[in-house]
Amino acid sequence: MKLFATSLLAALLALPAMSSFAAGEAAPADAAQTHAAPAAAAAPAMAAKPDLVKGEATFTAVCAACHGADGNSGTPAYPKLSQQHPEYLVKQLQEYKAGKRKNAIMQGFAATLTDADMKNIAYWATSKKAKPGFAKEKDLVTLGERIYRGGIADRQIAACAGCHSPTGGGIPSQYPRLSGQHSEYTAAQLTYFRDGIRTNSIQMTQVAAKLNDKEIRAVADYIAGLR
Repeated sequence: MKLFATSLLAALLALPAMSSFAAGEAAPADAAQTHAAPAAAAAPAMAAKPDLVKGEATFTAVCAACHGADGNSGTPAYPKLSQQHPEYLVKQLQEYKAGKRKNAIMQGFAATLTDADMKNIAYWATSKKAKPGFAKEKDLVTLGERIYRGGIADRQIAACAGCHSPTGGGIPSQYPRLSGQHSEYTAAQLTYFRDGIRTNSIQMTQVAAKLNDKEIRAVADYIAGLR
């Protein structure tokens, strides 16, 4: 009898422990480890910091030819990227890659970048000081200033300064820095928004839709001279 009890106890000890998993669902080898996995996986992503050394290397290899060695593009068709908000730059690169923002050249470059590359590039570019620009069309500066600072009330055109700040510094994580940007580039983007070519900002599409060519040229030129 004693031998039978000992054998029964050994058999019971060999059975798998009861679990809270549904019938038919295999329990993981280490439930605690499995439950901890998502948190552990998320931690590195949240804690990851931009690598400015890698950012400079990638920028030099991929971006500098058009945007300048330090992000201060010398070509009016290409935007200055220096001192731009990094969140804005990352968003634009991601949207080029996803096809939400159309540009054959930029889509090709963005397609080669990982999210980490984009972050590294953006934070490196924002660490470089932007060179000031200047307005060129004296006849339009008054109109440009009026639109930028006060909008056009009777046509319900909002003031640019409301989102991009009176100095053109923008609002980090929300609205890009405009101060000193090439007027040709800014005018082109406003025209693209107005004409439905660029569609990755509903707010800008709504504003630009109400501007005529002269107003676009005026406000773009005024922005170029903002300090």
